[in-house]
Amino acid sequence: MQHSDILVIGGAGFIGRHIVARLIARGLRVTVPSRRPARARHLILLPTIDVVECDVHQDAALSNLIRGKDAVINLVGVLHGSQGSPYGREFARAHVELPRRIVAACRTHRVRRLIHMSAMGADSNGPSMYQRSKGDGDASVQASHLDWTIFRPSVVFGPEDNFLNLFAKLAKFFLVLPIGGADARFQPVWVGDVADAFVNALDNRATFERIYELAGPRIYRLRDLVAFAAAASGHPRPVIGLPDSLARVQALLMELAPGEPLMSRDNLDSMKVDNVATDQPFQPAPELGVKMTAMEVEAPVYLSRTHARSRFGFYRARAGR
Repeated sequence: MQHSDILVIGGAGFIGRHIVARLIARGLRVTVPSRRPARARHLILLPTIDVVECDVHQDAALSNLIRGKDAVINLVGVLHGSQGSPYGREFARAHVELPRRIVAACRTHRVRRLIHMSAMGADSNGPSMYQRSKGDGDASVQASHLDWTIFRPSVVFGPEDNFLNLFAKLAKFFLVLPIGGADARFQPVWVGDVADAFVNALDNRATFERIYELAGPRIYRLRDLVAFAAAASGHPRPVIGLPDSLARVQALLMELAPGEPLMSRDNLDSMKVDNVATDQPFQPAPELGVKMTAMEVEAPVYLSRTHARSRFGFYRARAGR
């Protein structure tokens, strides 16, 4: 079946905007819901797109969105949330309850195709709330009896990321960068490759009922990624790895600070498991039609732009302006 009318939940976000642009380039109709349509204004001028003011956590609204669609792509995810067992309220709402409700609405309206964004390391018994909630959400999708595909990327980098860009911004203001989990391993994947995998999988029956890891060509320690981002932005800095006890104190203080925390204790728990592909060297499945891009090819292009930003840009970004 050729899918032509796609609902992209989370389509206004960092990864979503790249997926939406590729869907529209193929001439498909795309609907992107948002509680704050102003945050999706970068999408409004694209052809064949509807940006709908909507809270997808409301059952009636979600049902209306899914009715009549050919396929649903769910990209919703949160990195931080309150404490809880097995996870806090924010993780439960975004990673567990929403996928269950999407599955139920798809079944009600006979929408067969569902592509779900998970995360590398998703595991109902994992060490972090993030990983456990992602694992439970995946289980709902797998039990859905739909034509599902689950993607589990490592950390995703790209021009709008909050990963390498964050380290580059910090390097502008601090002469030394102390970090927890400095020796945790990651396999960063280019946002364009992730978007291509999603879009290429849409109509490909070979991807149905499959879980795909997505990773870049190389594995890095976190300290190496921080140093790379600092140097690529023109502000090379020494990186100091903190012992676990100090790292948890640092993370707790960041949780207590206003705004989105730069690091949380749950992030540290996630880093107890290497964020790398199961099979090495990583090779993407041929049916996805993607070739993974090296971080050194793309990241310096956008990281170098931090030179031109105001010295107050970091604080404005933290304030949401």
